[in-house]
Amino acid sequence: MEKLIKVVCLILGGGAGSRLYPLTSIRSKPAVPIAGKYRLIDIPISNCLHSGIKRIFVLTQYNSASLNQHIKNTYHFDHFTYGFVDIIAAEQRPGSEKWFQGTSDAVKQTLPHLQDHDFDYILILSGDQLYQMDLREFVNMHVESNAEISIATLPVNKNDAPGFGIMKVDDNGIIQKFIEKPKADELVNWVSPVDEAQAALGNIYLASMGIYVFNRTTLNRLFDENPHFTDFGKEIIPAAIKQGTKVAGYPYTGYWTDIGTIRSFFEANLDLAEIIPKFNLFDNNKLIYTRARMLPPSKFSHDTVLKGSVISEGCIINASIIERCIIGNRARIGEGTVMKNCIDFGNDFYQSVADLVVEDKFIGIGKNCHFENCIIDKDVRIGDNVVIVGSTEMEDTETETFCIKDGIVIIKKGAYIKTGTRVV
Repeated sequence: MEKLIKVVCLILGGGAGSRLYPLTSIRSKPAVPIAGKYRLIDIPISNCLHSGIKRIFVLTQYNSASLNQHIKNTYHFDHFTYGFVDIIAAEQRPGSEKWFQGTSDAVKQTLPHLQDHDFDYILILSGDQLYQMDLREFVNMHVESNAEISIATLPVNKNDAPGFGIMKVDDNGIIQKFIEKPKADELVNWVSPVDEAQAALGNIYLASMGIYVFNRTTLNRLFDENPHFTDFGKEIIPAAIKQGTKVAGYPYTGYWTDIGTIRSFFEANLDLAEIIPKFNLFDNNKLIYTRARMLPPSKFSHDTVLKGSVISEGCIINASIIERCIIGNRARIGEGTVMKNCIDFGNDFYQSVADLVVEDKFIGIGKNCHFENCIIDKDVRIGDNVVIVGSTEMEDTETETFCIKDGIVIIKKGAYIKTGTRVV
C-alpha cells in the first residue's frame, strides 16, 4: 500500500510590494488582478488543488482586506474533503511583538498555528508568480530522494543569473553551494549540469524559484539553531547546506515568471493575448480557479474591432479598436475609443442609468479616447477625448491620479481623469 504523504502548504503573501506600486497601494501583491478576471493568489492555489494539496495557508501582512475577501468568497470545500484555504495574518503576541521580518520569519511565526495539523512536510510557495507546476511531483521527488529540503530550480542564462539565488548542483541533483544574487564575474564557478536543450540556449545556471519543500523536523531544527535568521534565500538555505543538510534541486523547465515589477506584470499579462501564450489559460486539466461572479456575457457594438485581446465577463464595449489588451470584469469603454497594449482592470459594480450621463460620476472610459501602454486600475472615471500614451522616453513620475513607471502609465484606482486630458 502506498504511503500517504502528509503535507501542508504555506503561500507567502509578500511584503509591501513597493515595486508594484501603485497597484499595491490599496491591496496586497497576491490580490493584484491578472488576466482580466483572476487574482495572482489564484495561481498558486490552483496549482495546489490540481496537485491534490488541499490544506493551504496564505500568509499576509500588508493591505490584506481585499485578499481576505477574495479567498473567503472563492475557496469553499465540502464537508468530506477536509480541505481549506485559510488566511494567517501577521500578528503581535507575547514573545513575538514584531511583524513578519522576511520569508523564513513569516513561516517561523506561523508554525504555532499548525500544531494541531498532522503533517510531515511543508510546501512553501510565493503568492506573486505565474506558472503551472505539478506540485505533487515536486513533493514526491523530495520524499523519494530522502532530502531534508528541496528547492525548485529554473535554468537561466548569464544575463538573468545575477537577479536570482543561484545553486551549484552535482550530477545527482544535490545542491552543494548556494549564493544569493551573484555578481557577473562570479558566475564561472556556478555552472551546473542541465539537459542538452537548456545548455544549447545558454541556460547553464540553476536559479531558485522561491518554492521549497521542508521536512517538518528539519525546519524546526533550522529555526532552533538559527533564531535570528529571517530569510530563506539569504540565510536559512545557505546555512543548511554548510551544516551538511541534504538539499535537493527539483529541475523545472516550464514557463515561470516572477511578478515583481510593473514591467514584468505588464509583459506577463499582455503575453496572454498572444496566439500561443507562454501561460496556457485554456487547459481542461489545469483550470485557474477564481471567484464565480455570475456576470452576463460581454457585449460589443457593431463597429468595434478586436485584435488579439482577452475580454472578461460583463463588459460593455463600444470602442473603435481594442488591440492586444487585457480587459477586466464589467469594463465599460465608450464609442470611438482606441486602446492598444493596455490592461484595464474593469469595475467592481454596475452603475445606474442616471449616473452614466454625468461625467464625474460615470465609471469607465469615455468616448473618442486613445490609450497605449497603460494599466487602468479599477473603478476609474475617464472623460471624453482623453489621450494617454506611455513610452520608454517618459520619466518616472507620480501625480494624484496616475504614475509613470518604466514607460508605462498606471491610472490609479478610482481616479477621475477630466475630458481632454493629454499625457504623451
